[in-house]
Amino acid sequence: MTSTAARVALFVTALALVFGTAWGAGRLVEDRVGPVEVATDTHAGDTHDDSEEPAASTAMATDVPGGLQVSEAGYTLELPASGLTPGRTTLRFAVTGPDGAAVTAYDEEHDKDLHLIVVRRDFSGYQHVHPTMSADGTWTTDVDLTPGTWRVFADFTPTGGPALTLGTDVEVAGRYAPAPHPGNRTTDTVDGYTVDLVGDLDEGAVAVRVSRDGEPVTDLEPYLGAYGHLVALREGDLAYLHVHPEDGDAGPEVPFAVEVPSTGGYRLFFDFQHEGVVRTAELAVRSNGPDAPADEHGEEESDGH
Repeated sequence: MTSTAARVALFVTALALVFGTAWGAGRLVEDRVGPVEVATDTHAGDTHDDSEEPAASTAMATDVPGGLQVSEAGYTLELPASGLTPGRTTLRFAVTGPDGAAVTAYDEEHDKDLHLIVVRRDFSGYQHVHPTMSADGTWTTDVDLTPGTWRVFADFTPTGGPALTLGTDVEVAGRYAPAPHPGNRTTDTVDGYTVDLVGDLDEGAVAVRVSRDGEPVTDLEPYLGAYGHLVALREGDLAYLHVHPEDGDAGPEVPFAVEVPSTGGYRLFFDFQHEGVVRTAELAVRSNGPDAPADEHGEEESDGH
């Protein structure tokens, strides 16, 4: 009995020594390392970063050139899902608003509620048409199409909304033969008229000069609120540039302000009206981008000081 009690006492003493040693070691580690903090995602709770990121995204979206998106600011260009047949065909479409319903009220821009541009992705077959709208918001127009992929641009301002240029592709069945690249072309001839590009896209302003039989045309007729209409598309993605007619005479030069978003090739389509007929000249040029000339001038000015 006595030996049993002694053994129990020894066992209890040993346990006390073990737990005491462990407790002391734990205290030593805690004193040296300090309390452990649970890692938290401080970025997620940082209101400053959160407020900046959406702003950056919004800025990027705002800077996207026109025509690259089928939907923007809640407005969507709706075309039939099925492809179109080649030849003279009827194109029907609608623009839906943020509420999902077809838009029926537009602000007039350049004498029209909506401008429709169709061009094949190799830049052939360019057409600038003005469809008619029914009471339910469906637009209808006839276009001439050849086999291939076509880009459809709708340029409009919904009443109470922003000015938009939406774009989408449509497929036309048949054997596709791509048009060759024309190279740099600053002069075009159409129906006896010679059309020359004057100026440089990099400078943000160009003019188009019209002549016939070597003589300047000085009696151009107003078309879409000006003496000419210019559409500029970027090669590669068909971005739709901002081009605005400037005040000027009825020829021979028609001035435009143009915003070039980047370096690259651009196709220009100039519509003009003379003697009751609207004609289209096609030009092709390259640009070094919007900032190249300004940077060079800035360096020269800083050297001068």
